[in-house]
Order: sequence, then C-alpha cells, then structure tokens
Amino acid sequence: MFDLGVLWFILVAVLFIGFFFLEGFDFGVGMSTQLIARNDMERRILINTIGPFWDANEVWLITAGGALFAAFPHWYATLFSGFYTPLVVVLLALIIRATGFEFRAKGNHPIWKKSWDICIFLGSLLPPLLFGVVFACFIQGLPIDKNMELNAGFFDIVNVYTLTGGITVLMLCLVHGLMFTTIRTVGDLQDRARNLGQKLLPPLGILLTAFTVMTYIKTDIFERQGTILSFLFGIGVIAFVLSGYFISRKKDGWAFGMTGAVIALSFISIFIGLFPRLMISSINSSFSLTVSNAASGHYSLTVMTIVALTLLPFVLGYQIWSYIVFRKRVTEKSHLEY
Repeated sequence: MFDLGVLWFILVAVLFIGFFFLEGFDFGVGMSTQLIARNDMERRILINTIGPFWDANEVWLITAGGALFAAFPHWYATLFSGFYTPLVVVLLALIIRATGFEFRAKGNHPIWKKSWDICIFLGSLLPPLLFGVVFACFIQGLPIDKNMELNAGFFDIVNVYTLTGGITVLMLCLVHGLMFTTIRTVGDLQDRARNLGQKLLPPLGILLTAFTVMTYIKTDIFERQGTILSFLFGIGVIAFVLSGYFISRKKDGWAFGMTGAVIALSFISIFIGLFPRLMISSINSSFSLTVSNAASGHYSLTVMTIVALTLLPFVLGYQIWSYIVFRKRVTEKSHLEY
C-alpha cells in the first residue's frame, strides 16, 4: 500500500516549488521597480505586469502552510516555533508589499508614491532572502531535541552557508523576474530588463556554484542522494547556460522558462536531499523529523488526499486560465491601475 505520508511530502514539495517558480518572478519584478524603471509610469507598468497574478501566486504559499499543518503537524510546529522571527518578518514583508500594490495609486504626491514603492521593493526583497536562509537551514541541520523542539541560536540560523543560500535565492528571483518582464513589456523597458538579466547571470552562476560546493562540504545530502543530485545538477547547468543563450538571442520566453527550470531544479534537489527527513537534527540524527514520525494519522491523510485530488484540478485550471486571459504585453496605452 502506498505511504500517504510520502505522497503528502511530494505534494508539499510541489506546492513550495510552484510558489518559488510563480511568486519568484513576482518578487523579481517588485525588486526591479527600483532597478530598471526610470519614472512613475514605468513603475506602474512593471506592477501591472504582475497585477493579475501576484495574489493568486501567493496562495501557493498559504496552501503549502496549510498542508504542513494538516499533514505534518510536528514539522509545522517545530518550523514555525523555531523560525518565529524570520517568518514573522516574511509575513510583514508580504503585507506591506500587498498594501503597496493597492495603495500607491490612491495618491498623487511624490512622497506618497515613493514611500509605497520602497515598501514594494523591501516586501519583494526580504521574503526570498529569508526563505533561502530557512531552506538552507533545513539541509544544514538545526539543534532539534528528542521532543522535536528547536532551540536555535542566532548563528545556528545566520551563518555564511545560510546567508549564501538566502542571497542565491534572492538573485534567482530577481533574474527570473527580469526574464518575466521581457515577455510582458515592450521598448526601452524590455531592453533594460533583458540587459540587466544578462549582466546578473554570471554572478548568479557564481552564487549557485558556491552554494552547491558548500552544500557538498557542509551537509550529507550528496552522500545520501549523490547520484540523483548530480544528475539534477547537470540538468540545472544546462538550463542555466541555455537561459543565457536564449536571452542573448532575444528568445525571452525560452529564457524565462530556463530560469524557472533552475529554480524548480534547485528546490527539487533540496527536497530529494532531505527525504525521508523533513528537518535534520544537528544534535542527534535520531532526533530528526521524518515523514514517518511527523505525519498525521492515516485517516486524516486519507481524507485530505480525497479532498485535495478533487479540488486541485479546478484550482489549477483557474490559474492557468488567468494566465491565458492576461497574456498580452503591458504598455503605456494599456495602462490600468490594478
């Protein structure tokens, strides 16, 4: 009989991967409003490129959190209690970002708009940075005791390895957002997004390589899943090189797909490296949270599976349809306040 705990581990992984693929370009566009836009109209155009999508993309994170709570209550409790401060910062950042999208158009004073633009920028920068730190902590290991309680000090969470992970995820989202901008805008704004994306690819490649090497040295995931992780790393390198090739040939859609593939492969590697563990204990490996010791009961998982498989096609269908409906490029002539 198939283990429902394993199924829900896969579903949680898919939800987080979907979040970083979709919300990743939202974060990137939010950051790019301060990097490539030269006036208020261009900032408005950038915001409008993600206007129909960003709130739906955030639902993937909410759903992932709900799935954690229901399918793996011990994982949820340990994660949210141990990372209370960074996750609260993420929540506040998402709130001020959403508020910025809604309120910047409610006033015309330059200070009013500039203040909300800063909120959008910070609200787009902090979540990928902090999420990168958290996921790096997962595979690095944390002081989790036999009662599944996490009592981490500052340097258990914030160190060279986790900061490298955070900055790497941040840069991935920024480049991914720039690639998305190239397929949603025209003219000078599109050219600036393409040029900045090309310039950021080399430092992103250095960060990805550095984080991979540090992961090989500091963690055991290559020791446990070395064959498949090496294969995924090879595919990731090909996708990364292709993203540079396609953007240099102005094949923007393909370049966007390749940066998305790099994001997906990166987080797939993290979840595969963890499995069957959920959070690794640096105190004693027997204290690690696993699919078996952190999952809900069989009946709960069965009911959740039936409900999820029933509703998921409708949710995915709705989101796919929204991307089809709003597929046109955003220009000054199509300027709307979302």
